[in-house]
Amino acid sequence: MAFSSLWQRFQEYFLRYADLDFSIDISRMKFPADFFEKMRPGMEKAFAAMRELESGAIANPGEKRMVGHYWLRNPALAPTPELRANIEETNKRIKKFAADVHAGNIADESRRPFQHILLIGIGGSALGPELVADALGSADDPMDIYFFDNTDPDGFDRVFDKIDSLSETLVIVVSKSGGTKETRNGMVEAEAKFTQKGLHFGKHAVAVTGVGSELDKYAEKNQWLARFPMHDWIGGRTSVMSAVGLLPMALEGFDTDEFLAGAAAMDERTRIPDAAQNAAMLLALMWYYAGNGKGEKDMVILPYKDRLALFSKYLQQLVMESLGKEKDLDGNIVHQGIAVYGNKGSTDQHAYVQQLRDGVLNFFVTFIEVDKDRHETALEVENGYTSGDYLHGFLRGTRSALYESGRESITVSIAEVNAFNIGALIAMYERAVGFYASLVNINAYDQPGVEAGKKAATKLLQLQRQVREKLTAGAGQTTEEIAHSIDADPEDVFHALRHLASNDPQIRTTAGDETVDEKFSLEQ
Repeated sequence: MAFSSLWQRFQEYFLRYADLDFSIDISRMKFPADFFEKMRPGMEKAFAAMRELESGAIANPGEKRMVGHYWLRNPALAPTPELRANIEETNKRIKKFAADVHAGNIADESRRPFQHILLIGIGGSALGPELVADALGSADDPMDIYFFDNTDPDGFDRVFDKIDSLSETLVIVVSKSGGTKETRNGMVEAEAKFTQKGLHFGKHAVAVTGVGSELDKYAEKNQWLARFPMHDWIGGRTSVMSAVGLLPMALEGFDTDEFLAGAAAMDERTRIPDAAQNAAMLLALMWYYAGNGKGEKDMVILPYKDRLALFSKYLQQLVMESLGKEKDLDGNIVHQGIAVYGNKGSTDQHAYVQQLRDGVLNFFVTFIEVDKDRHETALEVENGYTSGDYLHGFLRGTRSALYESGRESITVSIAEVNAFNIGALIAMYERAVGFYASLVNINAYDQPGVEAGKKAATKLLQLQRQVREKLTAGAGQTTEEIAHSIDADPEDVFHALRHLASNDPQIRTTAGDETVDEKFSLEQ
């Protein structure tokens, strides 16, 4: 395509919000001229569905719940005065709690101020705070932060090794129900470690959870420092603007008001029922075009900024958990979804961009551009060029090289990485997910696949208990004999045995010097 044609297309499909210093460029997506017109009925349906959601309609029919993350940054939108007051009161409490911690009014047993945060959560209850901490953090923050975001014992130990003083550590446990096993396990491990060090865990602990949940009751009973609400109308993947994200943000010294203001400003812009002026709808339309409305191409997220290295991981959950669904709203089997991956530029140019340029054409790219290079004085690394010039050159060069090879891309630009702009970026993608879900007629707000995995895990843990009981009752049985005695799949029994033999001293003694493969062979 000639330069003049590209320039003309750029002018037509480049959207800029001047007051937000934000832009989105979809000109390097090769949709046909009549695409927007063909999508008009779907767009009108999506705009209507979003208006209903924001007004408090039941948007998650399977659980009969409202979906209210948009109210978090504009409580005036909440459908009842009680909900509005709850949001505003929670935000005030968060600010006061953080101010009291920073002032030393809330401190450890020796009245020393808290210096560290340990946040225990899983999925959206950790990913949002992790993204924000990495994007906005600096050496001058009043508190630094660590995470338990799995149920990996070695992972727990590694984090404990990094925290130089547990006595100066504040623990935030995030779980809506209080029954999420990964989070519960992290809490149990943390409480044991504090007790081992002679510290009263409750004097270091804060809960973010549903009112009346198991965790809420446990925190109250054990006199934790504070409890903040996690509402049933907020999903984990959209919870970063609730107490889940705002509490650690405030403690780290970040500007929560600016974060919410950025999201509210983007929300306002993306309520406009005109696709050409609506960045979130443009994103949703490009996702639909790229994958033929069926997720046939992967979404590669390439932020050219170290501070946004976790953004692709954050979007991976937001997009894939929201859009990866077996059935549509009419009950038809559709197997919808969009695979998301990415790291950061220009690191990726020395990794998988080679395949993006020359390999399988099963993707489209979103470049995230940050205009401001640094706040320090620019340094020329060679005559006339700074490191930031190179970063900008690599982004634009990679975009051009991909396009020349028939690879399509979107480019999103922000002025700098700050609380306002991170809030705006998150809000745009949240709304794009909602729009796309309407375009393909699925529910973006449930997660039946996650629940199925939890149930299967529970069943396997129960099987492991049965296997252990059989072994301790009488040694020398084979995998098949044990499986037959408890009416279980021999393969599941075999893997339970391997796990027990690696980690349970009593089972290791039973196996002696033999490996589990030798001791419990299927062929004995």
